[in-house]
Amino acid sequence: MMLPTHVLAGMLLAAPLARVAPELATVGFVAGFLGGLFPDLDMYTGHRKALHYPVYYSAAAVAALVVALAAPSAVTVAAALFLLGAALHSVSDVYGGGLELRPWEGNSDRAVYDHHRKRWVAPRAGVRYDGAPEDLALAVGLSLPLLVLVDGPLRLVVFGTLLVAAVYAAFRRHLAELAALVIPLVPAALTPYLPDRYADEEPRE
Repeated sequence: MMLPTHVLAGMLLAAPLARVAPELATVGFVAGFLGGLFPDLDMYTGHRKALHYPVYYSAAAVAALVVALAAPSAVTVAAALFLLGAALHSVSDVYGGGLELRPWEGNSDRAVYDHHRKRWVAPRAGVRYDGAPEDLALAVGLSLPLLVLVDGPLRLVVFGTLLVAAVYAAFRRHLAELAALVIPLVPAALTPYLPDRYADEEPRE
C-alpha cells in the first residue's frame, strides 16, 4: 500500500480517544500518523526489511497499549499509538503487493520481511499494488471519519495526505517507465543508495 494509506490508517487508530479521552486525542492522532510513516523510512536502505517488523512491532504495541490503558498520559498514549501505527503498516504491507518496480505483474515473492522467522513473507490477495485504484479508495475511506473527528491543522494534514494519494495513484504506473529513463543518468556514486528494485532496471521497448 502507498504511504498515504498507511499514515491515514495510523491516525484512525486513535479515533476512540476522541470519545474516551479527548484531551489525548491530538497526541494520539499525531503519534498514529508518525507510526504509520516510520517503517517506510527504510525506502532507500532495505525497503520493507530494515524498519518493517510485523511481529516485533505488534508485540511491543500490545505491551504499550496495556501500559497506556493502565496509566494514560500523553507519553504512554503516544508510544502506544506510534507502535500500533508501525505494526499495522508492517502487517498490512503483506496485503499490498510485492516488492518490485512493477508489482502489478506479480513477479515478486517478497512483501515484507519477518525478522522473527528470518524469512520474507509472500504477497497475499488484497490491494494489488501501491497506488492501485483500490488503494486510493481505501485511503479515501479511511479519511472520511478522520475529517469528522479532527479539525484545524490535523484536518489540513488529512486533506494534504489525500491529495498526495490521488496524485501518486494517478501516476503510479508511469513511475516505472520514468525510472527506467532516469536510472541510467544517476551518477555511479549514488546508485548504491537506490532501492534494490531499481538496481537492474533497464528501459523497456
